[in-house]
Amino acid sequence: MATRYAKVHETPAGPGDARPTASQILQDEGLAGKWQERVVMITGCSSGLGVETARVLSTTGCTLYLTARDLDKAKTALGDLAQSDRVHLLELDLNSLASVRACAAEFNKRSSKLNVLIENAGVMMAPEGRTVDGFETHFGINHLAHLLLFELLKPTLLASSTAEFNSRVIILASIGHRSAEVNFEDLNYAENYHPWMGYGASKTANVWTASQIERLYGPQGLHAWSIQPGPTATGLYKHVSEAEVAASASDPALGRIFKTLEQGAATTVWGATAAALEGQGGKYLEDCQISKQWDPSGGQWAPGSAPWAYDEEKMAKLWAKSLELVGL
Repeated sequence: MATRYAKVHETPAGPGDARPTASQILQDEGLAGKWQERVVMITGCSSGLGVETARVLSTTGCTLYLTARDLDKAKTALGDLAQSDRVHLLELDLNSLASVRACAAEFNKRSSKLNVLIENAGVMMAPEGRTVDGFETHFGINHLAHLLLFELLKPTLLASSTAEFNSRVIILASIGHRSAEVNFEDLNYAENYHPWMGYGASKTANVWTASQIERLYGPQGLHAWSIQPGPTATGLYKHVSEAEVAASASDPALGRIFKTLEQGAATTVWGATAAALEGQGGKYLEDCQISKQWDPSGGQWAPGSAPWAYDEEKMAKLWAKSLELVGL
């Protein structure tokens, strides 16, 4: 699906180039002040893309529920936005399924409506470790915790869907999903752990989850998209060594596709709001358009999804196993 933004993404020139910002997306959709009856939840709003996504969506007039592990850090990062009577902060530590359940319960107590759920938070290249519940860090935080959150908010998402605007779930994935499928034989990477493989597998899980949500609930008016925001200089890189950052910076192809935070939030906001996407879902979005399968001849950083991105048998297998792991 080519969009009005396709052409400008063919010749990226680095952060701050002509590629759209999230604010431009919203302006193009004509949504300033038009979402006063809608409710949006965004995870990971103490820094980076979560803060920018919240800032831009706030201009629609929607009610925002913003989650963070450290609410004081979130208040500082959000600035004046945190003082708005339309903004509500919720504590959520994705390292703990108990915290996910508590956050969902608190939200459901406060709101009977949820039109858009944006699962933005995540970790990348973390050293080998386990969540409170014993899952490999990337798999537990990026995938299982967000799947549980969706399941606990699903009744509200379904009830909030209307003919005018079907409810949407936006799950931030990554170009990194192309580096690893989910290892069903060793989900926790008990053997041969590598941070990039762990991260990649969790991002494949994100892509599969969005597609599976679409398969199961799309006919009921609940749609999901996975999102590749593009490389941006955010806190996600805190586990990446200086040498690796320097190597990345020296790669001209990678340097050209880097985005500002404002540009990095654009595809998320497009996925959450675009009229062109109404009534559909299940695909991998990139550069404000539905992405095609990656063509390796275009180079390591060329856009596109992995060959396994839409493997229905594997996504169904992961879904069933994940529900079991989170106790559903």
